[in-house]
Amino acid sequence: MIKLIILDVDGCLTDGSIVYSSEGVETKAFNVKDGLGIATWIRMGHQVGIITGRKSSIVQKRAEELGIQHLYQGVKDKEAVLTKLLEKLELSFDEVAVIGDDLNDFNMLRLAGRSFTPNNGVKEVQEIVDTTLQKSGGEGAVREMIDTLVEENMQRDLFLSFWV
Repeated sequence: MIKLIILDVDGCLTDGSIVYSSEGVETKAFNVKDGLGIATWIRMGHQVGIITGRKSSIVQKRAEELGIQHLYQGVKDKEAVLTKLLEKLELSFDEVAVIGDDLNDFNMLRLAGRSFTPNNGVKEVQEIVDTTLQKSGGEGAVREMIDTLVEENMQRDLFLSFWV
């Protein structure tokens, strides 16, 4: 059973756009359906981590807002960070699901017990993941991944019980 999901940010939680104001302030847009799915996954007793190659105060704020337990930013070697996190949590690769969209996610995706990419993930990633989602990054791909995991874990009733 999947106990931990690992999220990439740009291209998965967002559409991959990096927008700067004329003052140089970075902005990102997050999908509320992804957020509700993440928050519910956590309420179900599971864990969530973000492993991203960039650093952003916006990502820090979003992680705090959703109660994401593990946040790693500015990561060059995502596989190494994931491996250390799994050791710390005493989990195996079989107990983790990862969503990523580009080559810097490749090794994490290859090792995960369950791997996903948004429908606009690069071809090389689509070729190695278990599931290419119907949704694009920033447009509900993370929620689609969580819904899939909930169904596979036969926890749909528990998921819904928090809201209906």
